[in-house]
Amino acid sequence: MSFDFSALLVLLTVVSGVIWAFDSAVLAPGRKRAIEEAQRTGEEDAENVPVLVEYARSFFPVFLIVLLLRSFIVEPFRIPSASMMPTLLIGDFILVNKFDYGIRLPVVNSKVLDLGAPERGDIAVFRYPKNPETPYIKRIVGLPGDRIAYRDKQLYINGELMPQETVGRYETNGSGNDMNGAILRQEDLLGMEHHILIDSDRSGFKVDTVVPEGHYFAMGDNRDHSSDSRFWGFVPEHNLVGKAFFIWMHWDGGIEWSRLGTIE
Repeated sequence: MSFDFSALLVLLTVVSGVIWAFDSAVLAPGRKRAIEEAQRTGEEDAENVPVLVEYARSFFPVFLIVLLLRSFIVEPFRIPSASMMPTLLIGDFILVNKFDYGIRLPVVNSKVLDLGAPERGDIAVFRYPKNPETPYIKRIVGLPGDRIAYRDKQLYINGELMPQETVGRYETNGSGNDMNGAILRQEDLLGMEHHILIDSDRSGFKVDTVVPEGHYFAMGDNRDHSSDSRFWGFVPEHNLVGKAFFIWMHWDGGIEWSRLGTIE
């Protein structure tokens, strides 16, 4: 079973908030009356706040702020696989914009405010349709109503070939170095240019399909080493988490400062 940090954060926020509120409404007035009575009789008495209440007072604001930021503003993720190379590398730590695709309630993921939808070329984080507890990250290539075809390792959108230009052979260090020697190409995704990797030793997977309403077609930039919509189907709009926009850290045995910055 996957660890649901959002559910834990909601639980901690609610529990600490309830403890603090209960103390403020029920227990604190009694302690205040005891102190006033002690002062009238000339006795010294300090407010004896239970340890649990002290912790709740201290951590509730922290839990609440983190919950609001993580649920509605920005959420951090770490890239664990090579499926988005060369754009994202194993060990990249990214930030994901949580409001571009609409405001959603944590845990239940229900949209409460519609602020926008994915655009073609976006690098989106979403909950894997076959196991919603697992976050995936891919590039959105097909919008609702698009006809998507993939053959001979080339992408077609509504019958139009997305041009590819060979840049050279890919070379890198670190955990993704098994991709060294792959063909590095620049693809023009209807005006949005980005790099992809092609493995000439692997056969291509053919696809010809129409994206249904309320769904998206997502592909990894490492085209021959990505489990994506070609294999398991479309991404439902309900599964969207947000748009990746910034690499804030890269750790793969050491910090690589050149990786820090906006995502291609």
